[in-house]
Amino acid sequence: MLSVVRERAGDVVVVKCAGRIVRGQEARLRNAVLEEKHARFVVLDLSQVSSMDAGGLNLLVYLHRWIESHGAHLKVVDPRPFVREMLMRTHLNCVFEISSFHEALTVLCGGEEPAEAAGSYRAVA
Repeated sequence: MLSVVRERAGDVVVVKCAGRIVRGQEARLRNAVLEEKHARFVVLDLSQVSSMDAGGLNLLVYLHRWIESHGAHLKVVDPRPFVREMLMRTHLNCVFEISSFHEALTVLCGGEEPAEAAGSYRAVA
């Protein structure tokens, strides 16, 4: 099962996923991202995603294209080794910006200390 929680700070939305991103379970993630039409940055936290299949990879590509078509940017953070390996084997690591959550916050906060910025997020779903 896949659980999804969104947090927002201004025009940055963090989507935290836990579980498996697999065909038939991806609707929660898709809906959570598609509801964020006005975000400039979507950070997809995969640190608690244990596995992903082709349907999950397809969803990530779809979300990337949808986000870019709305003038926003997608950052993938902290994928577990299995998910990172899948992204590498399919060469999607060249498509997605992949980093640690800490690095993403530093960039998004314009060099501010991420610990200060992290406290300002509020859950929205």
